[in-house]
Amino acid sequence: MSILRLAIPSPLRRLFDYLPPEGISVENLQPGIRVIAPFGRREVIGVLIEVAEESEFSLNKLKRVKSLLDNSPPLPQHLFKLARWAASYYQHPEGDAIQQALPVLLRKGNACEFQHETLWRASETASTDQLKANAIRQIELLQLLLEHPQGISTDALKAEGANISALSSLAEKGLAESFQRKHSHHDEQILHEAPLTLNSEQQLCIEHINGQHEFAINLLEGVTGSGKTEVYLQAIEKVLRQGKQALVLVPEIGLTPQTVSRFKQRFSVPIVALHSNMTDRQRLDAWLQAREGIARIIIGTRSAIFTPMKAPGIIIIDEEHDASFKQQDGFRYSARDLSVMRARDEKIPVILGSATPSLETLHNAIEGRYHWLRMTQRAGNSAPPEFKLLDIRQENLSEGLSAPLINAIRKHLESGTQVLVFLNRRGYSPTLTCHDCGWIADCNRCDAHMTLHQRPPHLHCHHCDKQAAIPQRCPECNSDQLQPVGVGTERSEQALKAMFPDFPVIRVDRDSTQRKNAMQEIMHKVNTGDPCILVGTQMLAKGHHFPKVTLVAILNADSGLFSADFRGMERTAQLILQVAGRAGRADHPGKVLMQTYHADHPTLQTLVNHGYCAFAQEELHNRKMAQLPPYTHYALLRAETSTQGRAESFLAAIRQQLEDDMLLPHDASWIGPFPSPMEKRAGMHRAQLMIYAENRKSLHQLLANLCWYLEQNKESRKVRWSIDVDPADTF
Repeated sequence: MSILRLAIPSPLRRLFDYLPPEGISVENLQPGIRVIAPFGRREVIGVLIEVAEESEFSLNKLKRVKSLLDNSPPLPQHLFKLARWAASYYQHPEGDAIQQALPVLLRKGNACEFQHETLWRASETASTDQLKANAIRQIELLQLLLEHPQGISTDALKAEGANISALSSLAEKGLAESFQRKHSHHDEQILHEAPLTLNSEQQLCIEHINGQHEFAINLLEGVTGSGKTEVYLQAIEKVLRQGKQALVLVPEIGLTPQTVSRFKQRFSVPIVALHSNMTDRQRLDAWLQAREGIARIIIGTRSAIFTPMKAPGIIIIDEEHDASFKQQDGFRYSARDLSVMRARDEKIPVILGSATPSLETLHNAIEGRYHWLRMTQRAGNSAPPEFKLLDIRQENLSEGLSAPLINAIRKHLESGTQVLVFLNRRGYSPTLTCHDCGWIADCNRCDAHMTLHQRPPHLHCHHCDKQAAIPQRCPECNSDQLQPVGVGTERSEQALKAMFPDFPVIRVDRDSTQRKNAMQEIMHKVNTGDPCILVGTQMLAKGHHFPKVTLVAILNADSGLFSADFRGMERTAQLILQVAGRAGRADHPGKVLMQTYHADHPTLQTLVNHGYCAFAQEELHNRKMAQLPPYTHYALLRAETSTQGRAESFLAAIRQQLEDDMLLPHDASWIGPFPSPMEKRAGMHRAQLMIYAENRKSLHQLLANLCWYLEQNKESRKVRWSIDVDPADTF
């Protein structure tokens, strides 16, 4: 009797044996196909790992698979193996990891096929000029159809906020037409517009990349404004001319639309996007277009790393240093690191692009494991911005702004250019306090203050999402002297509007961009070039091109200098330079003013006077002395419970038992346990144990044994535990 060995989405780190469905021959069953199998009292979607000839359990104890969902595996075999390898490397249950590599509808058991649906497109001669000016909804709908010449479904139109009831009106006027979806690949013209002329540094980089015909890892380090995107575009052009596809990963959903727009300007080939703001149906259709080779360019966020390509040609990770490429819960994989593994399997080049590479990537480049391509000049005529530290010790600040900074903002606005004010704190104020007794509005579910928001008025914990009304009186002393403490983006916006009433102030943070298309509307306003003030969080720091911004003001440059996380200094430097890179990107020279209480701090001095590379060399030296990554490998064993102290005592007991029962690899060591930097979060008390090893193999041997031990341990069922390999932060 043949045995079907399945990966089931469950917390258990093991495979499960089943009997085949009645009357089904197992000879042609391929690993990776989906099946419906009974699991406890429910039925689940499992994935076939192998057909075995024997089981450790007697046959009369094995349940029978109910049915098969696929004739062939949805994932190509190399991506199926990559998902399994990632489950092993990141110490995650294999069944859940494989499920995460599939679109949601396939996890739910839907057919792995396109939806048979009617699409809409604009007729060949249609233009918005043919509609009356007051037919706003029809104009907006027709504009959407014109932007999707390949056709767009009614579901997608709804998701874009269009009024689909106007479709019949457009059809009656001969401006729109419906047709049945046909998925075929045509030989089309590659370019929609001509490439830009490259400078000498860009030319050297593109020649190097285009000369690679097999697996190669390239670190493309280019200062902000150096034209990394143009290098990407020209590298992709070569791949497309070879009949192959390109996968481009960006760190944030907010960057996806502008990246798609930029690529559509250049290329006339089918391009699809993959991100969490799409419907499940849209994601599956885009995924299938990539798998069938219809989509030639695939642009997505972290999870798109598992998107199959029929003819893979290149993988590009833009802003590779960004922490959002590392999943922070559940299946804690790094899309950046998996891109390297995937490119090796597919024998294609991968480009890791950044103005401020992560120290791990930079270390690999220095050691010669990665090709290090550098661009030190800005593209075109733009010069690098001038840095200046504003020492605000003993300065009288007006809503967080110093007098020299206010004067500089006024000067730039009056000269007809734009100003960007960066403050990485959402809301009106970081918290609310009582002037009489010192009470502070803390979150009772987290070790954090609640942020004060004015629009709409409420208190909000940005860690657990708890919200509360603003109290009229102090809950401790009944005083009405409640005052905001500190400055957030809302308060800065309000203050700047009062100081500069003649100029628009545009706030960009998660609160102001929640509405659909809000970010695109903001970018449109800014790109008109009229003088204005942009005030916002790190959403403004990544990838945006503001040609008229000549002044970048950083209100609190000190926020990460004294972080408990050893990566705090690196993140601060990256954020400062990324924000600074928005200044002076066109013909107007740029200036960066950084307010700080630590103007003589050696890290800030190195960064401002000598640049990121000098800072990185110093930081790598410090890491080496302290035996921190990338000079060692580590993982975090995290535990959390609803009872204070239990998580820490659980980890202490586990450490003691392991030291008594299990031989540690000679180069492995423990540190802790100790409370997490934010011990209480969302009502759970958290602790962690750090596990270090000089050798990666030793670390994973220890982690595999640790997972097995924890799954057998009865006490581990009373806590929520997880293992984070190569953690992006210690929080």
